[in-house]
Amino acid sequence: MQMAYGANQYKKQEILGASPLRLVIMAYDLAIRACDKQDFQTAVKAITALRDALDYDYAEVAAGLLSLYQWCLDCIRKGDYDSAKKTLVELREAWANVEKQLNTVSEPSSQTGISPALQSA
Repeated sequence: MQMAYGANQYKKQEILGASPLRLVIMAYDLAIRACDKQDFQTAVKAITALRDALDYDYAEVAAGLLSLYQWCLDCIRKGDYDSAKKTLVELREAWANVEKQLNTVSEPSSQTGISPALQSA
């Protein structure tokens, strides 16, 4: 029981300290795991959270994602977890690539303390 409490505390801290982008990826992970288990309630909750988090300042992207999320929800309601999972995995990979690119840009290119602009000179 103590280990379960520790794992829950760790997960809670991971969520509280996560960036918005990391939270999106975590929601995809939850939805994908729920599809694997054919857990209707969890899958719907995770996809609904993704849908509710859409940023309509980027209307075209948000509309496209909204359509995909709705399609996934429709698949799940029909019991077609595999199709929903396939789409969710592809979307998760795209977001993970964005996260990787952002992390690459924000990391220094070397441990020398010299700025990247000076290194190329």
